[in-house]
Amino acid sequence: MKGRTVVDGPAAGAHSEDEEHPFDGGVTAVPDVDSAERGDGGSLDSTARTLRAKWRSASLAAGWRFPSDWGLPEVDTVCAALSANGSSEAAVSGLGRARAASGAGLDETLTDLAALHAVVADGDRHGGFVVPDIDATPSRLVRVTALAWADVALDNYAHTEVTDPLTGLPSASYLRTRLAEVYRGAARDGRCPTEHALLLTVSFDLGSMGSWSRLAAMILAGDALRSVFDGPETSAALGPSVLAVLVDRDMDIAAHAVALRREITERIHADPQLGDVSSPAISLVRLHPTFEESCALLRRIARR
Repeated sequence: MKGRTVVDGPAAGAHSEDEEHPFDGGVTAVPDVDSAERGDGGSLDSTARTLRAKWRSASLAAGWRFPSDWGLPEVDTVCAALSANGSSEAAVSGLGRARAASGAGLDETLTDLAALHAVVADGDRHGGFVVPDIDATPSRLVRVTALAWADVALDNYAHTEVTDPLTGLPSASYLRTRLAEVYRGAARDGRCPTEHALLLTVSFDLGSMGSWSRLAAMILAGDALRSVFDGPETSAALGPSVLAVLVDRDMDIAAHAVALRREITERIHADPQLGDVSSPAISLVRLHPTFEESCALLRRIARR
C-alpha cells in the first residue's frame, strides 16, 4: 500500500488509565502525508475547507471530548452548504442526527453548533478567536438540531437491536447484559470479576478516514474479530469506530491479540481503496470493581 511501512512483531505499548496493555506497537504505519493532513473535507472547495478547519478548532476549544470522532461526513455537508450560501437547516438537521447516532450527547452537539455559528458570525473580526455561545445561536438552528438529535436518540432507545447492522456483531447493550452475568456469577462464587475477565478493544482513528473507508474498515475488523475469537468469547460493536471482546484471563490473550492485528492488517491491505486507513489500536482494558463502573467504562471506550 502506497505510503505505508508495515512491520509485524511483538505487541508493545505504554499503559493508560483504563488500559492494561496496549497492543499497538507491532504494526508501524507511515501514512501518506498529504492524505493524513487532509483527512475528511478533501472534496470541499477552499472556502468550505477553511470554514471546516476553523469550526473544528473552535469546537475542540469549547470542549469537544474526542477529536477523532468530530469529522463526520455530515460536517462536510454543512460546510459545503454554508460556503455556497445555501440553506443550512437541512444540513444541520442531518448533522444532529449523525451526532446522536455516533453517541454524542445533546449538550456537546449544541455546543458544537454554537462553535459553528460563532465562526461564521465572527468573519475574522477577532483574529479567528471565537467564544461559542449557545444563547447567541439562532433559535431555529438550535431547534432543528435538537429535534433531529432527539429523534435518533429516542429511536435508538425504543428500538435497541441485539446485532449491529454494519459489523454483524452484537451491540453494546448485549455486552452490558453479558457483563451483568459475569458480575452476578462472581458475586455468587465470592470472587472478584476483574481477576477472571477483561476487555480487548479494537479502535480506529476516524479523523484520518473518508466515509467509505470507515465503513469498510469496521466491516473488515468485525470479520477478523469473529475469525480469531471463534469460541465462547463475547464480541460487540461499542461505537462507530470501536469493537470489543470480553475475554477470559486464562486464555492466551497476547497470541490472540497479535493474530487479530495481523488478520485486520491483511484484510485492509488487500483492498487498494483503503489507503487512508491506519492500523487500529488494539488494547487490553481492565474491568472495574462494580458493574456500574464497567458500564461507564464502556461508554468512554465507545467514544474514543
